Amino acid sequence: MEALPASVTERLRVLTHGERAVAYLQIDADLSLVAAGGRLDNYGLTTLRLGEPALEQAFFLEGLLPLVENPYFVPSVELAGGRAANLHFYLETDTLWVVLLDVTAERDATRRVQQKAYEMTLLQEKEALLNRQLEAANAALRATQRELQASQEALVRTHQRLQCELTEAALYVRSLLPAPMSHPFVAEWYFVPSTELGGDAFGYHWIDPDHFAIYLLDVCGHGVGPSLFSVAVLHLLQAASLRDVDFRHPAQVLSALNDTYQMQSNSDLYFTLWYGVYQPATRRLDFACAGHPAAVLVDLRSGDVELLKPKGLPIGLMPDVTYACETIRVPPGRYLHLLSDGAFEVQRADGSALSFSEFLKLMTHTPQEGQIELRQLYEQLVALRGTATLEDDFSIMRFAF
Repeated sequence: MEALPASVTERLRVLTHGERAVAYLQIDADLSLVAAGGRLDNYGLTTLRLGEPALEQAFFLEGLLPLVENPYFVPSVELAGGRAANLHFYLETDTLWVVLLDVTAERDATRRVQQKAYEMTLLQEKEALLNRQLEAANAALRATQRELQASQEALVRTHQRLQCELTEAALYVRSLLPAPMSHPFVAEWYFVPSTELGGDAFGYHWIDPDHFAIYLLDVCGHGVGPSLFSVAVLHLLQAASLRDVDFRHPAQVLSALNDTYQMQSNSDLYFTLWYGVYQPATRRLDFACAGHPAAVLVDLRSGDVELLKPKGLPIGLMPDVTYACETIRVPPGRYLHLLSDGAFEVQRADGSALSFSEFLKLMTHTPQEGQIELRQLYEQLVALRGTATLEDDFSIMRFAF
């Protein structure tokens, strides 16, 4: 920018003031308003009184003062009259300058995108209707097969075709799962579906450069219906397409999902979900749970375990549910595990059930080469069961924080 001619720089300044409706507030060390100017009328601030407390006149500053860092930036704050502004805070000696830049047009454009996402949700509901029709068609096909038992060759061909379709569906679900990552921390997973198409789905992604979303869901039941339902929810989480929801706040996400996916409108399907947001810079983890198994935080050195499971009903059981959000600071050298119930609800070959505490001992066992591999954990469980696979989907994610 320093290389630009003065005329160009001046033109940019004029454009910024004209198109962004620049206004400013000057606040002293006692948080009193000492000066104000610019397009105050654009933000409904024409009645400001100099010499009086700033917080009593500019409600949008509540909770932001005194500054925690300098300079400071707060994006897209809702102001009076339906306007939205970016707030820029600059502290010089004992004087705080608050600069407002109008971003109403950008805010409105974002809402239009959210409306499009809502329309996509309606398409997903139509997909659920087609799924019910497909299940009805499958039922009719099975009845026809019973009536045509004499035609064994045709029955075999039909069976092979359905198996291919289920295999393709399972491969599609697997293609939606995230790639392992190694920076700025390690994220890995191991997923083995049961013999039936299941309802497990999971993922992680950066919401923004500072917030990393982690989630694992389990739709009740097995088959095409729960699988398609889990894919629909997974797409929604990946696209962050819940209207008016800040995906950095887990409790908001769970409440909005519960409002969207009531079981009476979704073939009596409901699902459990663990959703967390990790901030690497501060090692802060915010998380909420909707009837899902607890996430397991393991100290690699000591083997100590902490279970992370706020109380909350599964998504879809009843409307107007309020979900709790909890926060922890993750110390270095910790492994966070997210898992589905199919990972630990294992029946041994002798008919006895593996307890959760026994599962934790298997998971926290530290072999000579380091933390137990997720594949190795799965193979130990399969050996306990005494069959080729587990009864339910095996889904587990691990994050080395």
